[in-house]
Amino acid sequence: MAETGSKRQNAGGKAPIATPKSTQNTAPTAAMSLEDALNGAIGSSIRLQTTNPHRPTLEGTLFTICPLTNLLAVTTSSPNPSHHIIPVSSIKDFTLLSGPTPALPPLTHISPAAMQARANDVLARRKEVAARINKNVSREAQELFDSLDRHSKVQWLGNDILIYSEVVVKAPGYKVEDCKGVRSDVSSKVVERVKKVIESEHKRVADKRDKKPPKPVIPAVPAIPAFSGQRKGG
Repeated sequence: MAETGSKRQNAGGKAPIATPKSTQNTAPTAAMSLEDALNGAIGSSIRLQTTNPHRPTLEGTLFTICPLTNLLAVTTSSPNPSHHIIPVSSIKDFTLLSGPTPALPPLTHISPAAMQARANDVLARRKEVAARINKNVSREAQELFDSLDRHSKVQWLGNDILIYSEVVVKAPGYKVEDCKGVRSDVSSKVVERVKKVIESEHKRVADKRDKKPPKPVIPAVPAIPAFSGQRKGG
């Protein structure tokens, strides 16, 4: 018994593996390392349990596993087929659902450059969204910025709002009188046009806040007629 317990303790780094019932001798054993088991499951349908809190379970076809980067690729099925690149270290457990099909379609080439370009594009868009949120200003100032952003080219310049890269609306008031040209050569017509936009936005926001929802109409309940006759048993 002591020898059995020692073997179990020395099996560190071995993830539990669940496999379907099979009479073949190629099924992975409990003592098989996770990497070896995954290598033997390439082309098979598997279910992964990962440490990713956003997607703890992933089911699909094991596309490939790279021993150099310690990454694997899983192809999920329809309705939204896609390739997922996962670190082997993030896998807690995997279940072999079925073996590889007799005739798999040709493997699709994955371009590292295209994947990096896609990741860079997503990162750039998220940075752009984050840059439009200023945590150092009031809620009213952020609402004004969001409203201007719908139809004007705006950006945060510290806590000030820069419009069309020519007119700045100074904090903390963001009023008409706070509109200034960023350079001496900025046309006064541009400044006046921005002032009108700021005035209109302030009025719109104020009207929206002052507008209260109508009170619900409660239907009148008819009065219950009084009982004037003799009660039973009385």
